[in-house]
Amino acid sequence: MPATTATKTTDVVELILRDHRRMEELFRAMRNVQADRAGALQEFAALLVAHAEAEESEVYPALRRFKNVDDEDVEHSVHEHQEGNEALLALLEVEDTGSEEWDEKLEELVTAVNHHADEEERTLLNDARENVPDERRAELGAAFEEARGRHLAADCGSVENVRRLVEGSSH
Repeated sequence: MPATTATKTTDVVELILRDHRRMEELFRAMRNVQADRAGALQEFAALLVAHAEAEESEVYPALRRFKNVDDEDVEHSVHEHQEGNEALLALLEVEDTGSEEWDEKLEELVTAVNHHADEEERTLLNDARENVPDERRAELGAAFEEARGRHLAADCGSVENVRRLVEGSSH
């Protein structure tokens, strides 16, 4: 089913995939020395945190209730969100976007997030497509969008908030 950019979907699987593709675009911008790397990182940080928090509060608990969705995949995804937050914090703390340290921390972030997105797409999202009815995926999508928007409005990608998330989960 071809989708145009004007198509508004609330299917949670499609919304999550849309965020994953936007993150890939932002990675390309952050790798480009002529781009606004700091601006791309700000957008990326907010998107990554809002996306992960919305998945954990709205999507993952619901997916656990479907018998053909693997609980271990859900737990693994939560763990990978934490790894993503840790890699994000390390990059946010680099002051010079033109430095070698920036490039190194960026690649660590790219590796962590791309690994997670790839696994999530092959496991949880495929399971959701197969086992969760369309109406339920639409309800989850609406809840995901609402939670994601709330986090974005709260400046969830700030270095202070990412630091709180990383410190809060290490206890």
